[in-house]
Amino acid sequence: MDPDDPDRVHSDPMWHPMQEYLAGLVAGLPERPTAILLVSGHWEAPVFTVHDGARPPLLFDYYGFPAHTYALRWAAPGAPDVAHRAEVLLAGAGFEMGRENARGWDHGVFIPMKVAVPEADIPLAQLSLRGDLDPAAHVAAGRALAPLRDEGVLIVGSGMSVHNLRVRGEQAVVPATAWDEALTAAVTDADPQRRAERIIGWDRLPHAGFAHPREEHLLPLMVALGAGGDDPATLDHRSRMMGWTVSGYRFG
Repeated sequence: MDPDDPDRVHSDPMWHPMQEYLAGLVAGLPERPTAILLVSGHWEAPVFTVHDGARPPLLFDYYGFPAHTYALRWAAPGAPDVAHRAEVLLAGAGFEMGRENARGWDHGVFIPMKVAVPEADIPLAQLSLRGDLDPAAHVAAGRALAPLRDEGVLIVGSGMSVHNLRVRGEQAVVPATAWDEALTAAVTDADPQRRAERIIGWDRLPHAGFAHPREEHLLPLMVALGAGGDDPATLDHRSRMMGWTVSGYRFG
């Protein structure tokens, strides 16, 4: 979920299907996670970087919205232990790593998590994207992080399956629908190796340039897909907004 107009999440019925999906996200899991590791499309760093703060503030990284959208609160604790474990796993896979604890949680964290975990009672650690936006590296990073799943950690990719704010409304319907069908077929491919290859080659899918003029909002999905490993991949949510068809996926 990436509402670039966060005020509309509650006031516009367009957002209600996604809101309902997120509200049932944790309850729909086989077990309640002990912690969350989240990758947001709104944080890029030169190398993969973990946020290991104990009580991160919120980073209101949007502009010109109503005053109350800057007064939102989501006071979940950080998960420094999960951040450090993720750092060890990624470094062990050969990735150069960074660590910081000053940056606040961006709206790719607190907007969906405020809906999914309203009591703010699950610790969360955030992982950045890598600034070169290399798809293969992000799938490989997800694979390295997969052991966290067996340790009770929910790995969340927070981005948007379509993210082109310049093309919305009726003119977006046909290309967004074709893109979503192609993306979903790639992500849910029954063969895990072929699935990874198809998503790494996302820019060859129909209407890829329309759907993502820049791929930072798609890369969180690649981390989640890598972490899913050989587990089944399913279409978990689909709704229509701003002329886009928007989908969410689950692994395992």
